[in-house]
Order: sequence, then C-alpha cells, then structure tokens
Amino acid sequence: MNATQEKLKVQLEQAIVAAFGADFAGVDPILVSASNPKFGDYQANVALSLSKKKGLQPRAITGAIVEKLDVSEICEPPEIAGPGFINLKLKTAYLEAQLNDIQADPRLGVPAAKTPKREIVDFSSPNIAKEMHVGHLRSTIIGDSIARILEFQGHDVLRLNHVGDWGTQFGMLIAYLREVYPDALTTANALDIGDLVSFYRKAKQRFDTDAAFQETARQEVVRLQAGAEDTLHAWKLLCEQSRQEFQIIYELLDIKLTERGESFYNPLLFGVVEDLEKSGLLVENQGAKCVFLEGFTNREGEPLPLIVQKSDGGYNYATTDLASLRYRIQQDEAKRIIYVTDAGQGNHFAQFFQVARKAGWIPDDVELVHVPFGLVLGEDGKKFRTRSGDTVRLRDLLDEAVSRAYADLKTRLQEEERQETEEFINEVARVVGISAVKYADLSQNRTSNYIFSYDKMLDFKGNTAPYMLYAYARIQGISRKGDINFKELGNNAVLLEHETELALAKYLLQLDEVISSVEQDLLPNRLCEYLYELSKKFNQFYDRNQGVQVLEAQEPQRTSRLILCDLTARTLKLGLELLGIEVLERM
Repeated sequence: MNATQEKLKVQLEQAIVAAFGADFAGVDPILVSASNPKFGDYQANVALSLSKKKGLQPRAITGAIVEKLDVSEICEPPEIAGPGFINLKLKTAYLEAQLNDIQADPRLGVPAAKTPKREIVDFSSPNIAKEMHVGHLRSTIIGDSIARILEFQGHDVLRLNHVGDWGTQFGMLIAYLREVYPDALTTANALDIGDLVSFYRKAKQRFDTDAAFQETARQEVVRLQAGAEDTLHAWKLLCEQSRQEFQIIYELLDIKLTERGESFYNPLLFGVVEDLEKSGLLVENQGAKCVFLEGFTNREGEPLPLIVQKSDGGYNYATTDLASLRYRIQQDEAKRIIYVTDAGQGNHFAQFFQVARKAGWIPDDVELVHVPFGLVLGEDGKKFRTRSGDTVRLRDLLDEAVSRAYADLKTRLQEEERQETEEFINEVARVVGISAVKYADLSQNRTSNYIFSYDKMLDFKGNTAPYMLYAYARIQGISRKGDINFKELGNNAVLLEHETELALAKYLLQLDEVISSVEQDLLPNRLCEYLYELSKKFNQFYDRNQGVQVLEAQEPQRTSRLILCDLTARTLKLGLELLGIEVLERM
C-alpha cells in the first residue's frame, strides 16, 4: 500500500467510525486500486460487508460513509457507484504536489524501513569441484535481487554463500588428486587442474570401478576429518580452484557474497546432537540418531525421522543446516533468515525448521523463510540441457547470451548505417546479454517453471530487459538532443494536463508500494511488472500520435515534461539496479 492509499485508508476508517460509532473502529475499508480508470484511481468496497452488520442496503451504508468522508485535499468529490462502491479520483493538484516533492529525493519517495533488521539471505551455494550450471542461475539471481531490495530498504543484510565444501566426496577427489597431481601437494604453487567437471568425473569413474581406490578415498575422508595436514592442504587446493571459477561467474553477474561453507559449521555439529539429546528430542533408530517429525510420514504411513547423526557416527546436510541456523540466530543475531533454493527442497526446510522450533532455538522475533523456485526448462518443455543431454554450464549460457546480443547489435548498426567503436559494441552486448538472462528469470513468478529462450529474452518488444534498457536510453537521448542537463532542472513545478501525463504521473507514485510488497513477499517479478508498465506508459506519453511534445513544447510545459522524463529514467534506473541490472546511456 503506497503513501496515498494509506492516507485514504485512514480517512475512510475515520469516516466509518463517524458514521456508525466506535464499535466499528478498525474495520477494513477494503480500499483497492481501481480496475478501470473510468472508476477513478481507488475503490472502497466496505459497504457490502457492513450492510449485513447494520441491516442496511449497501448504497445506504456508502452514503453514510461518504457524508462523513473528508478527502478534499487528495481527491475529487467521492462518487457512489454500482451496488455500493466508493470511487475516488486523485486531484491533479495533489499528483503535481507529490511529484514536486520527490524531485529532490534520491529515494524517489520510497521511505526506508521504520525498524531496520538484521537479515540473512542464503543463496547461490554451489558445490566445490563441481561447475556452476543453469540450476544455480535462479538461486543466484533471485537471491541477489532480494538482498539488493532489503539493503535499499535499510536492513543490515548478510549475503551468505553456503557452498558445499565438506563431505565424503572429498575423499574421492583428494585420493585422485594424489594420483594425478602429486607435485601439487608438495609445492606452494596454486593448483591448476583445468576443467574441474572433467576432473570430478574421472575421479568418480575411478571410485565406481576400483575397490582399492574406494578404500583409499575412505581413508582420505578419515584423514580430512582428523585434520591431517597434507589432506587438509589438498582440500584447500581444490576449494581455491573452485572459488576462482565461481568468481568469474559472480563478476559477470555482479554478485557479491560472503562465503561460509559447510566446513565452517563442522566444529558445531557435535553440539547440535548433544543439545537435541538434552532436550529429549533424539530417538535412536536402527543405530542412527533421529528426530521424528509431525506431519511427515513414509510410504507405510509411519512418522518420518530426520536423521541428525548416522549409524556410523557421521553427520548429514540436516545436521549442518541446524548448526548454521543456530549460529545465524545466536552469533549473527539475524531476525529474518531467507533461504533461496529450488522448490524440490521444500520438505527439507520444513523438516529442519520444525526440529529447530521443537528444540526452542527460534525466538519469537525470528522469521525463517524458504524462498522456493521452479525449474528452468528448454523450449521443448523439458529440463534445460545441452543437445548432448548434459547440464548447461552457467558460464556457457551467459557467454551465448552476450554473443547473440553482439550479433544482433551488429545487424542493427548495419541496417541503421551507424558507425560505433568495437569497445561500444562489446559493452552494449555485455550489458544487454547479461541483463536479458537476469530479467527473463526475475520477471517470472519464481514459484513457477519457465522456458528459457534466447530469442524471447533478447527481443526489444515485450516484457524484456532490452525493452526496459531502451526506454531508459531513449530518455537519455532526449537529454542529448536538447542539450538538457536533467540535474539542472531545479525545483520547477510539474504541471499535468494531458491524459498520458496523468497516467505516467500516477504510475511513478506507485514505486514505494511495489518495493514494499517485494520486501515482504520476496517476489521480484512484481518489480519487473511495474517497470514494464512504467516503460509502456512513458512510451505512450512520448508517442507522437497519442502522447505529447517534449522538447518542442512551450514553457512551462516543456520543463514540466522534462521533469517527468527525468523521474521516469531515475525510477527505471533504480528499479533495474534493484534487480541487479545495469543501464545504458546509449544503445
């Protein structure tokens, strides 16, 4: 709910009390944005619910409320419509005053959180010695956007990369490393084993076909857990090699993260089991230590256990997640912990959240949120893979998007007979390609699967990054053409006359409502939808057939319309930055 809607809601609540008495204090006026401009800007639907309580016809209820309603500073006189709706149309003078107020505000009228919190966003989380693939795309992009929005709102955000850097697979990898690169374990030089995925596959092949190698790998796991110096050295080399590969992707995507892998919590696992035993939650089942869960059953209908210590004394993902959760609450002092993972892990999070609550580890003022997302599908509707059936490497996917953007731009330049430097073409291709991938993902409701299509995401028409980037660049083009410095427009007054000016102004003033909703619901697609609609409304405003003249207009309309252009560009830039997308001054 934006600031204007909040004011109107308060006024309606007061009018309800004035009309029907204190017993009706707190009644929700059910104020929503009007579905059709002909009904005004907002519509209150409270009369239908109040009529039952008062035993009056809805229109009689509406009449009594409107008689006590004073919204003269904000709206035209309220209108009663249909069976008892209150239609409210914002005054042009009010809209002008609101726009004038946000001109000098770098936050464009979006208030910061009244009570900033310590928030943790856990996202990306690749596994060491495995390459980042398209499956990591959604977690990385969605998590980054959520973190950016929370940071903008003033929250203290810790961006955590919970990498898989511990476990039995390292025994296999270290044993293979000793065989193939024995010198790497005795020299101070950095390890360079080339293609990590190929290295992992070869190690797995050895493990699956050689019993002696399997035993060696198991011994390496024991040595790793015991802290043997040479084995730890090998583990660190593998981790560092992976980090270098991950960092290339993070730099391409402009992602900032604090790594805190599974190994970080390893010393805390024993304490987790010990505390669960003290609380009486642990049950031994077939040699393993478990917590039985409510609402989860196996195929036989029996209660499902969450194993926290295996029969051989080892730990698993749930134990690590419980340890990390306790650390984040007790040491990081987080008040909201957000996990961005695929929807398939929903049960896992529900289960270990339940165990933590049963153990009393979650204070009342701490919120745990699993942010699930669907699959990335190919255009055949199946899981997105290469033609050979392999998982698509994230680096290859991003490079392909940039390459296609480059080819498209070269074609456009030839058609327009424009000459641009290779440096300019490369930069525009990079921004358009990476932005297209990000926006295509973020513009979907994250809970759904979506079809990955380079052609659609790179299209300059429709709800795409190129469409948004072009709208922003178009406004900068107005600045260059008219030799206008938007920053020097000062505090000149906005004057709204044309219907496209009014439509654009009203939409500009909805930014705070959109960002507030994403902060709460963690659905970045709502911000994408807003930016797309804003771009359309700007293009209608600037359209020569249905819109207005800007540079050719007479004063004071000229300056007023330039201010509208500037506010639109600033809103687009801010919104795209919150999605992790760069803008271009020129395309």
